[in-house]
Amino acid sequence: MQYLDKLDGLEARFEELTAKMADPEILSDPDLYRKTAIQQSEFAEIVSTYREWKKVTADIEGARLMLSESDAELIAMAQEDIERLQPVLTKLEEQLKILLLPRDPNDGKNVVLEIRKGTGGDEASLFAGELFRMYLKYAETKGWKVDVVSVSESEVGGMNEVLATISGQKVYSQLKYESGVHRVQRVPATEASGRIHTSAATVAVLPEAEEVDVQINDKDLRIDTFCSSGPGGQSVNTTYSAVRLTHIPTGIVVSQQDEKSQIKNRAKAMKVLRSRLYEMELRKQQEAIAKDRRSQVGTGERSEKIRTYNFPQSRITDHRVNFTTHQMNEVLNGDLTELLDHLSMHYQSEKLKDATAVS
Repeated sequence: MQYLDKLDGLEARFEELTAKMADPEILSDPDLYRKTAIQQSEFAEIVSTYREWKKVTADIEGARLMLSESDAELIAMAQEDIERLQPVLTKLEEQLKILLLPRDPNDGKNVVLEIRKGTGGDEASLFAGELFRMYLKYAETKGWKVDVVSVSESEVGGMNEVLATISGQKVYSQLKYESGVHRVQRVPATEASGRIHTSAATVAVLPEAEEVDVQINDKDLRIDTFCSSGPGGQSVNTTYSAVRLTHIPTGIVVSQQDEKSQIKNRAKAMKVLRSRLYEMELRKQQEAIAKDRRSQVGTGERSEKIRTYNFPQSRITDHRVNFTTHQMNEVLNGDLTELLDHLSMHYQSEKLKDATAVS
């Protein structure tokens, strides 16, 4: 197999980092230990796959040696083992090719999640709320932390708009294909005639940007403070702790009022603003690249219908990869693994085709 030297090097690096994590000097420095652990985890999947490939390769070689035996029963067993293991080896080789592809530099980042109701009035706001709860439950299964930045609730108990940060291990790599228009087809509770209505909500998944990613000049920023308020305009805080940031060159506005401290609200708002500016830059780059590529994913185009949730048939269809599942309840309760795995495998395969075509 190609790339054996590279894989050997990655395995050696993984072992080096594993040894470092047991070093008393690194163990005594939580910050350094965390960075080392993150580095080590980045190699874990490819090293694990490579080791499995080596084991299966050795098993096949052992079986081939048995073919020279005089015992017919041993030869039959060896042939059976080879036929069973060869497809496994081929699959592992394909996985290694994909794992060796250049990674998205944002894959390890936390995200800013934005969900807004689209067409469909109250029903759209209810669906937006369901989508947010779906991602919230998925985050719980992954051990991620969700921090709601702002939420605008509708009168019927849905969400007109919700903004949250999600932090944890490789959050962006898991959620980056969720950006786009999610469409729902069902009979609203208020529909007396039983007709199916179609509504929509938009989802945007932005890689969280740090200060080193996006520099914001003070002169480009207008900062307004005001008293935070609850539903219906009622005051919930009599101090001017709420913050509204306006980025003058782009017109982007971010408001934050969840915290009682103006300093904390400003910090949260700045985090969202950086991420939105970072996404704008990414989109410019992706649009330029898309002209020369057959497949472009994760650009966050809001106008793209990516998925339909059909309640009467308990059917969810992802239009980008033509994948359908009837596990509606499970998905809405946070079991997104099957959906996300199909998307990831599809786009990794597309990248592999592109890389093979170039080479």
